[in-house]
Amino acid sequence: MERRVARRSVLALAALTLPAGCASVHRSLNTIGPRSVPPAPSPSAPPPPPSPSPTSSPSLSAPPSKTAATHPAAAPSPPKSDGRGGPVPFTPGKLMLGSYLALGGLSLNESLALRRRQLGREQRIVHRFYPWDGYVPTSEPDVSRHSVLMVSWHGTAYSRINDGSSDELIASVARKLAGMKRPILLRWGWEMNGDWFEWDGSHNGQDPGAYVKAWRRIHGIFRRHGATDVAWVWSPNWNSAPAAAWNKFQRYYPGDDYVDWVGVSGYDFYDESPATLFSAVAGAYGSRKPIILSETAAVDLGVHTKARWIKKLSAWAAKTPSLGAVVWFDTDTQDGTDHNFRPDTDAEALAAYRTMVRSGRFTG
Repeated sequence: MERRVARRSVLALAALTLPAGCASVHRSLNTIGPRSVPPAPSPSAPPPPPSPSPTSSPSLSAPPSKTAATHPAAAPSPPKSDGRGGPVPFTPGKLMLGSYLALGGLSLNESLALRRRQLGREQRIVHRFYPWDGYVPTSEPDVSRHSVLMVSWHGTAYSRINDGSSDELIASVARKLAGMKRPILLRWGWEMNGDWFEWDGSHNGQDPGAYVKAWRRIHGIFRRHGATDVAWVWSPNWNSAPAAAWNKFQRYYPGDDYVDWVGVSGYDFYDESPATLFSAVAGAYGSRKPIILSETAAVDLGVHTKARWIKKLSAWAAKTPSLGAVVWFDTDTQDGTDHNFRPDTDAEALAAYRTMVRSGRFTG
């Protein structure tokens, strides 16, 4: 019981960002929301070893060689999209790199520039968080037109959607995203199979069917308001809490006609392998939908562990053809946790990350 209570205290992590240049809005809004971590392991599992206190390392940002950056090797014409992915098409064999970027002391533009110097490439996906009924921008000028914007839009109680009382709010968000006139990955009501969000099944009468109904209602409103550039990302947590039959992630699936990408959240808090974290979801849906690791990062569990996990992720990605994108949770400013999720906390981790994202697999 003490471990369960202790884990509960960790489940209130922040996950909401607003665009640069809105400082007055930041101050007037509640910009801190819950963030997810995997549920507590079984009682027989040992707690994770204490993490050292990593420090950010801008000095590790030496750019790759000019030759590698400016004179890539000749390659055959890339394969075309196979028709999956909706407005953000999936190209077999080509992975998109993305990040949620919130680095201490740096703006989004500065964070993007740092990663560009370190990796010798751009972020193909830039991840932002929007509140359910708070400030939603009409544009994201800091996100290059060459990048795909991924929006994680907070959910709410299913009843507030299914009774029609939120229809105008949903329509307003649909119009704003449509007005951006850019492809958007929309991840609404993520990690619904957990027990830490207002919009999960545990907080909504243990009724996954009501979640499906809410998703379909939102989807229909977006369609009626011309939000045709939105690709829908359905994104459960890698495991369910509680681990009950009613709460299996498959029970929340809205249906193939309402989903363009299937996402999954997973972190190696207890030294889980990428296969443990992601293979169940990829195996369930990868034959018909592209898979996106919509939230992931390596945590520091001791010397060499972060680099080792990144290498395992690269190997798993190489042998998972349905995987179309990896979006790193790249921050060292997360409230409620001692973990530093940046991939550059030490030279070995940065080298492993750079090798992974500059490989031929990450050319989407």
